[in-house]
Amino acid sequence: MKLKDSPRSLGFIAAAVIAALLSSSLVGCASGQSTLHRVLSALSSDAEPLPDEAVKQLDRFKTVYRAYSAEPDQTERLDYFNFAYRRVRAGYVSNVPDATLIDAAVNGVRETKSKSGTLAPKALVEAALEAMVASLDPHSAFLNAEEFNDTFVQTRGEFGGLGIEITMEDGLVKVISPIEDTPAAHAGMQAGDLITHVDGDPVKGKPLALSVKRMRGRPGTPIVLTIRRKGRSDFPLTIIRAVIKIKAVRWRIEGNIGYVRVARFTSKMEAGIEEALAGINEKLGKRLAGIVLDLRNNPGGLLNQSLILADSFLEKGEIVSVRGRNPARNRAHQAESGDLANGAPMVVLINSGSASASEIVASALQYHRRATLMGSRTFGKGSVQTILPLPVEGGIKMTTALYYAPDGHTIQARGVFPDIVINPVKTEDEKTERRRESDLPGALPAVGQETEHAAAPQISEDGCPEVGENKDRQLGCALAFLHAGSAKKFLAMVKSQPRI
Repeated sequence: MKLKDSPRSLGFIAAAVIAALLSSSLVGCASGQSTLHRVLSALSSDAEPLPDEAVKQLDRFKTVYRAYSAEPDQTERLDYFNFAYRRVRAGYVSNVPDATLIDAAVNGVRETKSKSGTLAPKALVEAALEAMVASLDPHSAFLNAEEFNDTFVQTRGEFGGLGIEITMEDGLVKVISPIEDTPAAHAGMQAGDLITHVDGDPVKGKPLALSVKRMRGRPGTPIVLTIRRKGRSDFPLTIIRAVIKIKAVRWRIEGNIGYVRVARFTSKMEAGIEEALAGINEKLGKRLAGIVLDLRNNPGGLLNQSLILADSFLEKGEIVSVRGRNPARNRAHQAESGDLANGAPMVVLINSGSASASEIVASALQYHRRATLMGSRTFGKGSVQTILPLPVEGGIKMTTALYYAPDGHTIQARGVFPDIVINPVKTEDEKTERRRESDLPGALPAVGQETEHAAAPQISEDGCPEVGENKDRQLGCALAFLHAGSAKKFLAMVKSQPRI
């Protein structure tokens, strides 16, 4: 396996190193000036001239800055805003009118409801950048210094908090999925839940970053979230914060079948999948009848880890292509020879909580007919977020490209369709099941024409056996499919089962 680092992660590291070197090299000069001022001055000297319309819009923001700032003659933070604005207008996945970007920034300042001449320059600019970047799509965000540093911790697979993957919907915090074996999952949090209050304080109208900050805290301390869930009145949910240690991969043997659960694509996934497949092969050897890869409620993570997982089961072929605004930067990722499962039959379990990196893996294995997908249509989060460091502190997490499945269609807003739909017995929140990326306000639309999907056979999970302590019937369906040896035999067997 040679897929160790993605271009995105390498670009991020390079940018961070450049910023660090630049700031350190300037520490000894320009006495009396801050490090931020010196870095911005050095960077602006190499900046390309902006078009007249962009200059006009920046002047409009400058007027608002001077009106609201407690230090209107302090231009350091204004220059910081200008630098970030340049990065957004040049790097976002699509062209956004300059007036639209500045309108959002100005609204962000006004929504602080501060009086003229009272806002600290840093707070003013951060409010503007939060609103401007958040207006792009649900996954783009301005990161202050603390949030920027937290991104490294989360991708390493260990961080403090509750254990939920979230976004915004209609001004409320929406749970994409709880991370298994975390305080949120143990407390009963469900995918699709809406958080209306944090410790009694409403989240409506506040930036997502603020809600995230309030939900974090010292391990062992409680937090009360007010949950809105279809079919019942809003209710409080108490969760005890903890250090979240995500075990990226779990595995076990089910008879003569290997079961592999990938919970999240952190930097620990690669070692985990290699250990899992080595263990399965050691225990079963030639008796191995198949592999079940469980990606249900996996919200995604690192792109390079999804490439590694897909490549673990493919001998050749395209895994995914990444296409953005600049065609010269488009790239396609190919699998290399070496199937760690030695061609054993596979089932991949997916549902509406499977997103992003999970969808890359599922679509690649489906397209190359390496696996049969079972479950329900995935979330449809097919956009690439690049973390761009800003001078000295903070950064921007911004959508810079879209993922294209090997069939040439975007995953964004479409998702991945299973080969066999499994309908749950218990009443899964129908509204939650329908909520996907395309339902989020401001979500990027799918690119190209919608393709016709052949009607996949549907089964009820009650025709399959319960498996494990969780009485997992969907896993039972996957095991039954592999034992049946073909889709035709499996469907005939399931439909002939008495309903319980």
